[in-house]
Amino acid sequence: MRSLIAAILAVAAGLLIASTLGVAAAEAPTITAPIRTVSVQGVANVAVAQGASAAVATAAYRQAMADAVLDGQSKAEFLAGKVGATVGSVQSVVEGGGSISCTNSAEESGYAEYEGEQPDFGSGSGSVSPVESAKSVAPPRATVAPKPKKKKKKTKRPTPTAKKATVTSCALYTQVALVDDLN
Repeated sequence: MRSLIAAILAVAAGLLIASTLGVAAAEAPTITAPIRTVSVQGVANVAVAQGASAAVATAAYRQAMADAVLDGQSKAEFLAGKVGATVGSVQSVVEGGGSISCTNSAEESGYAEYEGEQPDFGSGSGSVSPVESAKSVAPPRATVAPKPKKKKKKTKRPTPTAKKATVTSCALYTQVALVDDLN
């Protein structure tokens, strides 16, 4: 019986010492190496039709986001190589929004208004500004009573000449922020 009590006391003392050391080890400061990352902005432009439907504009936006991710990954690999590291896994991806701009060869300014439907650009920092949003909505027109028309004399018109062809092209721009681990 004495040996049983002595064995129980020895086990209890051993557990007490082990738990004290365990608490001390847990409270000891731990030093961890900082996680090395690279943060980049991927950007892309894709063509979109002047009067695109919402489905077409959304497909173009998604293609642009995919292209922007590829651009960001390429930039991350380039930067990692410059510091003697390799790119690890992607830690975060942030949609940066986008915009659509059009150019017209016949306009004096060279710019044209996008007449199609807008895709969901999200709420990223690069989203369409209120000024650009206002451009896509036509301002209300005032209604004025028409003036009475005067009768004109018929005049002989010159032979018509060919008009300059107008070319309107639109591009959808987007950006994506990536954060990658470095190995």
